[in-house]
This record gives sequence, C-alpha cells and structure tokens, in this order.
Amino acid sequence: MITRTVKLSRKFNALGYRTVALSGNDSEEIRQAAFERVAMDEAAATEEMQPLDYIFSCDILNEGVDIVEVNQVIMLRPTQSPIVFIQQLGRGLRKAPGKEYVVVLDFIGNYNNNFMIPVALSGDRSYNADVIRKYVISGNSTIPGASTVHFDQISKDKIFKSIDRIKGMKALIKESYISLKNRLGRIPLLYDFYENQEIDPLVIIREYKTYDAFMQAMEKEKYKNCLSEQEKLTLEYLSKTVLSGVRPDELAILGQLLHKDQIEIEDFAEEYKKKFGFEVSIAQVKDAVQVLQGHFVSKEAEYQKFSLIDILESTRPGMIQRVQSYAERLTHRQFYTQVEDIIKVGITRYQERYLPGRSADNPFVLYEKYSRRDVSLLMNCGKDLSSIMYGMKRIKDDVFIFITYHKEESQDEKNYVDGKPDYADAFEDNLIFKWDSQIGKGLDSSYMQDVLGAARKHLLVKKSDAETSFYYMGQFDIVKALNAQKEDNRGRMQPITKVTIKMHHAVREDLLRYLQSNITA
Repeated sequence: MITRTVKLSRKFNALGYRTVALSGNDSEEIRQAAFERVAMDEAAATEEMQPLDYIFSCDILNEGVDIVEVNQVIMLRPTQSPIVFIQQLGRGLRKAPGKEYVVVLDFIGNYNNNFMIPVALSGDRSYNADVIRKYVISGNSTIPGASTVHFDQISKDKIFKSIDRIKGMKALIKESYISLKNRLGRIPLLYDFYENQEIDPLVIIREYKTYDAFMQAMEKEKYKNCLSEQEKLTLEYLSKTVLSGVRPDELAILGQLLHKDQIEIEDFAEEYKKKFGFEVSIAQVKDAVQVLQGHFVSKEAEYQKFSLIDILESTRPGMIQRVQSYAERLTHRQFYTQVEDIIKVGITRYQERYLPGRSADNPFVLYEKYSRRDVSLLMNCGKDLSSIMYGMKRIKDDVFIFITYHKEESQDEKNYVDGKPDYADAFEDNLIFKWDSQIGKGLDSSYMQDVLGAARKHLLVKKSDAETSFYYMGQFDIVKALNAQKEDNRGRMQPITKVTIKMHHAVREDLLRYLQSNITA
C-alpha cells in the first residue's frame, strides 16, 4: 500500500500537480512540513517552500490530524470499516475561512464491502440490509441539517449487490471490537459500543446472546468468566427482553433496585415521571414486574427456563421488592457491571430513539421499527404473542395490521405462495392505503368486526419477508369496507373484504418512496 502511494504521487507530479507521499515511515518533522504546505496559500509560497495540491497517505491521516484548509478528499482504497471511512471523510469536514464546501471523490467500483459507505453516512450501526437500502434510495431526506448525499445509479446498483452479499457478521463485530478496544485502551462494555457509534449492541446480542458469551469469543482464555449459571440466564433474559429500550418500565425498575431491596410503587411512579415526562399506571408497573419475573416468553418451555432468574418477588401491595438471592448476586462485581450496562444501553436508546417522538396516549413512535415481540411488550400482553401475530391482531381496544409490501412470488402455477396470498396492499398516496382482508374473511366475519370495532387502528409495514421488523406507519381510520371475492390456490372463489384506509398522518415521503421501490432482498 505504501509503494502504491509513492507511485500515485509520482504520476500526479508528472501531470503537473505538486504532491508528496506520506507513510508511517516518515518522521514527524517531514509530516508536519507536508501539512503546512498543503494548508499554504499560493501568495505565501517561497522558493524554499511551495504549496502542495495533494498528500497521498497510507493509514496515517485517519485520525489525530487537523488540517482545516483541506477541501478535497479522494479515497482510493476499499472501505473495510465505516469508522475508518468516517475518519477519512472527516479530514475534509472542518470549517475554515473561505471554505464553502468539501469535495469527496470515493472510487467504489471494485469494493466488496461498499455497503459500508451508506452505513457510515447514515450513522446506523445495525447492518440491517433494509435500513441500508432505504438510506441509499432516500438518503437526502434522512440526514440532518443542510447536508445532501446522492448515489448515482451505477453506485446504487453496486451497493445493492454488495448488500445482498452481506455475511460474516461476527467478523464485522470482531473488527469493531478491536477498533474500539484500541481506542479506549481497555475492554469495552456494550454501552461503549453505543456511545462511540461502533456496531450496535443489539447486533452483538443477536449473534452471541449475552455480553459474557461475546467476551469469551473475543478474549478467549484471557477472559476470566466467574458468572454462575443463574447469572448467565438472568443476563440472557434481560439482553433479549429489555436491552432494545423500546420502553423504559423494566429498565427503570432494575435501575432503582440496583442499590435498594424494595421501592414503593408511588415513589417509583414519581421518579419515572420526573425522568421520562410520562405517567406510569399501577397496571403498567405490575406488567413490568411480571416481565422481570421471566413471564415474557412465547412457550412454556421458555418460561420454565427463565422463571429461574429470580429478580423480583411477587408484588406486595404498593411495593416492588427484589429477591434476596438477586441482591446477593449483585454483590458479584462482574454480574453487577453487566446488569448495569444493560440498563444504561436500554435507557439511553429509549431516551434518544423513542422518547422524543412519544405521545402520552401512544407507546409507538411514528416510523420507528418494531418486531411483533415489541408490539406484545408495548401492549402489555404479559407474554410474547409474536408466534400468533400475523396479518391482523386485536389486542383489547387496539387492532394492528401487519403488511409485507412486496409479496413473495410463487415459483409454480399457484396464484400465490402457500400461506402468503398476493393481497392488493398498497399506498395510493401519502394518506390512502388499500388493504385486502385475509382470504375467507368477509365484511360480516368476526375477523373484520375486530378490525372495524377497534377504537384505535395501527398500521405496520415491512418491505419484504427478509425483514422481521415493521415500520410503524401510525394510526388510521377506515373510509370504506366492501365485500369482494378472491380465488384461492385451489381455484375456488373465497370472500374477502376490500378496505380503504386513511392515515392520521401523511406518510413521510422518503419512506413511501423506499417502500414503493422495486429494490428488495
């Protein structure tokens, strides 16, 4: 790589440009002289010192160098890490007198990992293919301030192909871990990944289940694992259930019980409102207590496993009390640190991602992504209902419509893939959505009565079956519902209901454009 920078410098010099090549082999004096020359005005040139047009470097300008006058950055190497990409890009982003913009030329033609570029620019560290595609299609609408990002069609095509080949998530996690560990000078916790905009802690947990298992994979025999089986089980359940921060209830209870054996529900509610700005009902608190007792599972076998976590006692009237054995486990430093880390990540995620868009009467935030499991939690279902939450689900006074915008096409002569009918579900514009009921469910069916009779109706949409989470599109009213028929895979006509929906809020343009695009996994 060093040899290549020298060759490039010579070629540019032959074309009349004034350039030098720098590497780690050059002394600090040589580097500083080059930095001064690239920042020079032509008017300040002397016979001994001429301004430079370009510095070609290998790895030494990623960070720790501040040349505010730089107004052009050319990237000539594969982008292996979004952090490195941002560091390199940052060389040109400092403001300076007379500097109105920076030009970045990124030659991505031969990159295997060019999906890293939208990852870096979007700030999203989930490495979720759906999120990356959405950013490439509508990046200009989703970055703050007056910044704009445009990918030409060739770049889009290459990035989309790269996205389709994303694999080796554990290799990406390891790279992120090594990078962060070197920067911090110590072993990072999950919160360190979040705070330093490295890979999303949820990605780490998805791959390893717990931080403890992650550390064993990264540090191997260097990592001293002193956790008991019950402690590991507790951390697995909390990581799976509350780390995402979609709601703060359980996290707030855990936080207040780190140093107390019990808290009064009234005091907890007061502290909750002070911190988050919303009232929390006694029913919500009781539901959160149940969740922390291991009940938020989908199968009996799971409950038998996680009921052993022993965090909270059965609630005494007006009190929340921790189990004595849990209090004793918290005296174990390694366990305490990992519980505290989960609380810190979850609360911060909630405060930054969900709280700003929350309203007092709706736990869902417009355009955020939610899994069916998240819906179960936010609606206080008491357990994970995701395995039976398909198409439509009525929960008390609320009904949820789950839509896959681009249906999987049948590869045989059937009308549609078994179990996945090609319903005519689509947005006509930013407000109107056309929805087909499940096959066999006419206007008078109990299914449709559940939809029509719900006080609050919610629409959640994902682009394709490759995704597990849905964009929350908001609440809607039903404008029209008519009986119709649809042919099933056996050639029989079956009743359905054709429904016209009007959203309470016009759908954001960039999201609508993404959903309607033909780019799918």
